[in-house]
Amino acid sequence: MRALRVIALALLGVLSLLVGTTSAASAAPRAITKYVALGDSYAVGVGTYGYDNPDDPCRRGPFAYPRLWAAAHPSVAFTEASCSGAKTADVLTSQLPLVTPDTSLVTIQVGGNDAGFVDVLVGCTFGSDSDCVARTQAASEIVRTTVAPALQKTYAAVRANAPSARVVVIGYPRIYKPGGTCFGQLSAPKQAAINASADVLAGVTAAQASAAGFTFLDARTTFNGHEICTSDWYLTALEIFKLNESFHPNKKGHQLGYFAPLNSITG
Repeated sequence: MRALRVIALALLGVLSLLVGTTSAASAAPRAITKYVALGDSYAVGVGTYGYDNPDDPCRRGPFAYPRLWAAAHPSVAFTEASCSGAKTADVLTSQLPLVTPDTSLVTIQVGGNDAGFVDVLVGCTFGSDSDCVARTQAASEIVRTTVAPALQKTYAAVRANAPSARVVVIGYPRIYKPGGTCFGQLSAPKQAAINASADVLAGVTAAQASAAGFTFLDARTTFNGHEICTSDWYLTALEIFKLNESFHPNKKGHQLGYFAPLNSITG
């Protein structure tokens, strides 16, 4: 009987090791073989002044962080679905069909256009301080009431299309360095108002990403100390005659603020 007990305990030990090994294997991240990039102007390289075709409304270019990631991982199949001006509805209708069950990595950066932040920034550029504050507060309310459910729906659709993909939600940075000074930029009250609305968007995006089980890359952290009006900007500044380039990541922003942390996250 004693011998049988010893054998039984040994078998239980082996079984426990096998179960532990199986659990560890199932928890291991899936190898990345296909990457699809979804998003808006922040994801295609607007602000880097380098484009495949300047007349293409999507304004895709070689310095955008998805391109940098793809170049660093040449064995991974890469699909760039992102397009300048995209909203969540555009991602769902035009970009998401390119996400298929064999997709193993998805990045998605969207929501700013849903909240009308382009109009906000233009309004803040040409309007008064009080008008800018009112515009940013209105945009923040849109983020809470409209963008949040739109992101929830979009993230659910991404998961449905690619059930086993690693999904990284890319956030937007703060635009200005609080207390920073530089010539020809917006007033301090406008800068603070714009940053406050960026915080609201980041918070809502992070919450929805977490609820979906996705990884959130917080650009407020990776761009910290490199906002406009610091000594080393990762963003394009206000350009009156090139408003569509203004307030976007520059080459450094894509390389150091986005690609480097994304590459660290994905391995």
